[in-house]
Amino acid sequence: MSKLATGQVATEQVAREQVGPVAGVAHPGGTAGSSSPYVDFDRESWARLGESIALPLTAAELAQIRSLGDEVDLDEVRQVYLPLSRLLNLHVQEGGRLYREYRTFLGDQPARTPFVIGIAGSVSVGKSTTARLLRTLLARWPHHPRVELITTDGFLYPNAELEARGLMQRKGFPESYDRRALLRFVREVKGGKDEVRAPVYSHLTYDIVPNQSVVLRRPDILVLEGLNVLQPAPATRDRRTSLAVSDFIDFSVYVDASPEDVRSWYISRFLRLRETAFRDAASYFRRYADLDTSAATRRAEQLWDEINGPNLRYNIAPTRGRATLVLSKGRDHAVTRIRLRKL
Repeated sequence: MSKLATGQVATEQVAREQVGPVAGVAHPGGTAGSSSPYVDFDRESWARLGESIALPLTAAELAQIRSLGDEVDLDEVRQVYLPLSRLLNLHVQEGGRLYREYRTFLGDQPARTPFVIGIAGSVSVGKSTTARLLRTLLARWPHHPRVELITTDGFLYPNAELEARGLMQRKGFPESYDRRALLRFVREVKGGKDEVRAPVYSHLTYDIVPNQSVVLRRPDILVLEGLNVLQPAPATRDRRTSLAVSDFIDFSVYVDASPEDVRSWYISRFLRLRETAFRDAASYFRRYADLDTSAATRRAEQLWDEINGPNLRYNIAPTRGRATLVLSKGRDHAVTRIRLRKL
């Protein structure tokens, strides 16, 4: 039996006991009579949902997963991400049961398509670490070892195209993505296509890597991470209904924090990168490597205030309410609250 399967029955019992009022939460969002569409958990209550499951991750593995500046430790993995992986596993299993019922009902049904998990949130909020953690943990549950991770960065227009469209200063905004290509990608994944390709993005060169792609071959689970995975479809001129990426997502997670904290984390990460990746001769940001701390701080503040901050305020944060689950972080990066949409 897998490490994650150990204690599974006990964990399900704990989950059933949590359907009532959630211990330790100031507002009892879990009560049946609440008008909120969410069940609220504080960290302690949420952690109990995974306390009987062995942690299948070492400190060395976590160090490889964690993004620069993200403070997640093994306690956080155990208390926050392990219960979340269990919840996601339950959804995947229920999807399998429903698929079998469909086959019985319809008499025939194509092979089951991948279960797609969307991870959304701001730049520097920690969504990349969340996505990599979930990919690793989910791959260690039984019955679905093939878990892939794709970021929507690969669907940004190449820099040359952004320059031609006058969008280089709006990179990361909805209009900077090849939305048709991204939609085609998720449609093919959910359509059960045998091979689906995704472009590759380099954070070092800050551009799409020419003639390179990632090939997905019908994974059990796809984790799709990006700023834009929960954004609604844009309005069309003729007001016809159009599709959004979120229409093909089975479960979504929004990583949340106060804009002031995310701004601070962004600036701190920029200063760290100035001492590391920016010093690579191939780095798009090589020109910032020799700035002194004061000048580098001012530049990071400018980039946040003119690009990343407005994108968060007007395009990313408004999608939080569309998520299945919200992870809320405090100033120290630690998750303090979990909001789960009611079934």
